[in-house]
Order: sequence, then structure tokens, then C-alpha cells
Amino acid sequence: MSTGYRLTASTGIHKGDREYQQDQVALLRHHRINGCVLGIVADGMGGRSGGRKASDQVMMTARQLFERYDPQTDDGVAILKQMIQEAHLVIKLTAISAEEEPHSTMAAFLINPGGDCHWVHTGDSRIYHYHGNRFIRKSTDHSYVQTLVNKGELTEEQASTHPQSNILMGCLGTENDPPVDTHFISKLRPGDILLACSDGVWHYFNNVEIGSVLATLSAREASEFLIEKARARARGTGDNLSLVIVKLERLDEA
Repeated sequence: MSTGYRLTASTGIHKGDREYQQDQVALLRHHRINGCVLGIVADGMGGRSGGRKASDQVMMTARQLFERYDPQTDDGVAILKQMIQEAHLVIKLTAISAEEEPHSTMAAFLINPGGDCHWVHTGDSRIYHYHGNRFIRKSTDHSYVQTLVNKGELTEEQASTHPQSNILMGCLGTENDPPVDTHFISKLRPGDILLACSDGVWHYFNNVEIGSVLATLSAREASEFLIEKARARARGTGDNLSLVIVKLERLDEA
């Protein structure tokens, strides 16, 4: 990581209006390599404990593979894909011995010491990239309504209020292999911000609102604000919420 900036980060998680917490979130700093960071969100689904089992497996798999990761010799996108493949298999094995049908989404970004970044996702947990308050890119959901958006049959605004907005086209633990999308950022710069979050968070905001919050507040304040505002907008019907924010700040801003 170059000396011109530092990483500030925060995670947030809330049960929302659900009886059980099935989301998981983690921000992992590499135990050997300074400036190597993994942010990850998993939204578990499937019965009372099935969803939590699934998101637990995602986190356990990710931690184990990240511990062994060496950015000097290993391929970042390959390790992220391996996390998805291995978690998918472990969740399917868990399902054999359980009555529930455990499934999970996964959205993860890996920042290397040189400032390059890979991300991967499956399902409808999202990753956003901003520069200041300017929206640059977000991941594309593997969901039924997103396929309608892709065909031009729905706008993004219509999709967010569609009655079938929670139907996924694929995720971890299903019979078929999960859909996997990756993205590469060759060089993060001071002012760049990454957000990974479950649909319990992003469902209640547009891209402009998220950018304004991320740019104006610290990582910790932004994570608290987004959860509080999503809770208020859900009006008692909110899903589990989880998010991880990483901001690249100039050292003279510290």
C-alpha cells in the first residue's frame, strides 16, 4: 500500500424486524501482510437455523482461505472464486444432514497492498464503489427482477418495489452451481470508498443517497446511519441488515 493514504473501515449488523439474525459480516486484516484486507457479507436463508448455518460456513471458508493467501504469489480473483466454490459445497453437505435448506449470498472485496482490488458476488448482496460521493460501479444482482431490468422491462426503481424482488436466480447451497460475477479495480486512490451490504440495507437507498452518506460521514458514522435510516424506512418490516465500509483517506485528512 502506498504511503499517501490510509484505510479506515467499519462493519455494521442489525437483526432488523426478523426474529433471527442470519446475516454475517466481517472485515479481515491479513495477519502477515500489512494493507491486505478482505471485506465480506453473507445473507443466509433457509429456515430458523439453516440460514445462519449457511452464512457461518461462508465466513469460516473465507477466513481459512484468506489466512493462507499470499498476494505476492496467489491470484486474488482465484482465491475469491475458491471461497464461493468451497462454501457452496460445504453448505450443500450441511443440507444433507439438516432438515432446513441452507442457502447464502456472498459479496466480498479483496484489497491488496499495492492498492489493486478484486471483488466477487453471488446472489443479491451488493458491492458499491464510489469516489467521494460520485457513484462509479455496483455489482449486478443475481435476481429475478434484475433479469427484467436487464431486458428493459423494469427500471431499477420499479425493481426495488416489485413484489418478487426477493427471488434469487442463484446463490450458495442450491442444487446448481452458483452464478459468480467478478470485477477488478487496478488501482484504488485516495477518496475511493467500497461498500458491501445485504439487501436489507441497499433496498432502501438509491445510488446518490448512498454516495452522499459515504462521502460525508466517517466509516463508523456511515455504517450506523445507513442501518438506522434503513430501519426507519422499513417501517417494522425490515430484513436483517449487514454492511462493511472501507474508505481510502489521504494522510493529511487524518
